[in-house]
Amino acid sequence: MIQRVRIIARSTLNRFVENRVESRLQAGVKRHLDAWYAEVEKASWRDPGELKAQFRSASIVSGERVVFNIKGNHFRLVAAISYYFQILLIVWLGTHREYDEIDVTSIVFEKERYADSSHSN
Repeated sequence: MIQRVRIIARSTLNRFVENRVESRLQAGVKRHLDAWYAEVEKASWRDPGELKAQFRSASIVSGERVVFNIKGNHFRLVAAISYYFQILLIVWLGTHREYDEIDVTSIVFEKERYADSSHSN
């Protein structure tokens, strides 16, 4: 049986769209992220080369880190991946401009980045 990629976590994508994307753009961005998710969850990559064959515009940063272009490169999604365990962790998601200001090799997931900022604790 072929093990498919498990993506952690879909909720990060949904919260990003709801809380970090302008309302007028949300439907389009959600559509692109849903398409990316559907394609990745059917995948079963053994190595970065197989991932790159499927996602030609992806940037392989290291054996465990990859950057996907979303919506015609308007957004970037940084993921950590274990090819052995077939697990992909969404580490960071943002605009291309925001991406230019991060260190893709060391950025870590921050739950607060995707939280609804309109609600105070």
